[in-house]
Amino acid sequence: MTIYKRICNLFFLLILVSASLNSAAQQPAGQISVHDPVMIKAAGTYYLFSTGMGISVWTSPDLKNWKPGKPVFSSGPVWAEKAIPGFKGHIWAPDIVYKNNKYYLYYSVSTFGKNTSAIGVATSPTLDQASSAYLWTDHGEVIRSIPGETNWNAIDPNIITDGKGQSWMAFGSFWDGLKLIRMSADLLHTDGDISQMPTIASRKQDPGSANPPALEGLPQDAGGNSIEAPFLYKKNGFYYLFASVDYCCQGVKSTYKMIVGRSKNVEGPYLDKQGKAMNRGGGSLLLEGDQNWYGTGHNAVANFEGTDYLIFHGYDAHDQGKPKLRIEKLDWADGWPAVRK
Repeated sequence: MTIYKRICNLFFLLILVSASLNSAAQQPAGQISVHDPVMIKAAGTYYLFSTGMGISVWTSPDLKNWKPGKPVFSSGPVWAEKAIPGFKGHIWAPDIVYKNNKYYLYYSVSTFGKNTSAIGVATSPTLDQASSAYLWTDHGEVIRSIPGETNWNAIDPNIITDGKGQSWMAFGSFWDGLKLIRMSADLLHTDGDISQMPTIASRKQDPGSANPPALEGLPQDAGGNSIEAPFLYKKNGFYYLFASVDYCCQGVKSTYKMIVGRSKNVEGPYLDKQGKAMNRGGGSLLLEGDQNWYGTGHNAVANFEGTDYLIFHGYDAHDQGKPKLRIEKLDWADGWPAVRK
C-alpha cells in the first residue's frame, strides 16, 4: 500500500468518524468532512451526497447548517462486490439527477490506483428519508473499465441533458483522461460504442501520446495524467466543462485545483480562455489552494433560486489538511465563471 493510499484511506476514515460522532447534530458547512460532494434541492431541502460507506448523505434547510442522514446503501451492492475485487462498500464520487419523475444516483466503485472500476446507478421516487415512498432501487452496472483493456477509468460520473433532450455521461480519472458517452432514454445504460468514446479533457498535449508516468510514491498503474472529476454545466448557450487537476487526498501536500473550458456543443471540443483545447492540455484555472486551503477540487455546480453555486471540497490548512465542504457563489464575466470574492 502506497503512502498516498494510506493517507487517502485515513481521510475517508475521518469522514466516517465525524459523521458517527455528530449523527444527530447540525454542523456548519465549513466544518463537515466530505469528499466529492454533489448537491440537489427537493421540497425545500438541500441534499448533499458524497464519498463514503454506502454513499454519505447530508441535508440542510439553508445551505449553512447540515445534518447527516443514513447512507444510501446499508451494505455494498452485491454486483459491485463481485465485479470489483477488494470492494468493501466504500463508494466514491456520486452524482444526483432528477429526470423521468425520479432521482438517479450514479456512483463509483473501484480499486484504488487501478482502473478496476465501474459506475453504477440507483433510483428513488423521493430523497426524503422520512417518507414512506423513500426507497433506493439499485440497477447495477452502467459501465466498467478493465486493466489492460481500457485506457480509461470508470469513476467520477456526471450526467447532463442537452437541448434536444439527449442525456450524456462524462466520467474519468487519470489514464487517457475524461470521457463522454450518450445515455439511454431511461438513463440506466450507455448508448454508444465504448471503444469510440472521445477524450474531452486531458493533461497530455498530444492526444495520441502514451500516458505520462506517475510521480514517485503515487500509484504507478494510474500514470501521471492527473485530471479527473468532470462536471458539465449549461449556461448562456455554452456547455462548461469543469475538471480537477493535480493531486487530491494528501492532506497538507494536496495540490488539487479546478480548471474549466467551454463549448457550444456538448460533445466538444472544449476550449479554455486562450482557445486551447482541453483534450490537448488546455483548461483555464478557476480555483486553487491558498494560505487557508492546501487544495480545492472535485466540484459540482448547481443553481438555487437564480444563483449559481460551486460545491467542492478543500483541504483545511488550519485543521491538519482535513477535507471540508465548501460552497461558494459563482459569478460570470465575459462568458466565464469566477468565484465570488
